Amino acid sequence: QVQLVESGGGLVQAGGSLRLSCAASGVSFSIYDMGWFRQSPGKERELVVAINRSGLYTNHADSVKGRFSISRDNVKNTVYLQMHSLKPEDTAVYYCAAGYNTAYSAIGSWEYWGQGTQVTVSS
Repeated sequence: QVQLVESGGGLVQAGGSLRLSCAASGVSFSIYDMGWFRQSPGKERELVVAINRSGLYTNHADSVKGRFSISRDNVKNTVYLQMHSLKPEDTAVYYCAAGYNTAYSAIGSWEYWGQGTQVTVSS
């Protein structure tokens, strides 16, 4: 059974930092692309950043370039999202996803999803 479990969300002031983690089990982690998505009330789920299976290629949403970074540890089966210079508009539920040869921004191409972790940025 595939499980993706996110952790690290919380409440932070604008300008602050958070690091999210996503631990994967029941999946051959190293062959999957991994991604972080977010969804806020009334909005569609959107790609934040994705990383390919080797970790050599990443794809960022324009809104987070220069502030957020993704990394993965294929030994620990974990993917991380480091967020700096957080803004109130970054407030959302953040989801971890895994997919094989995904088209990063195409949500339907991602196979497995975590339950999400809330990130709230206060102004």
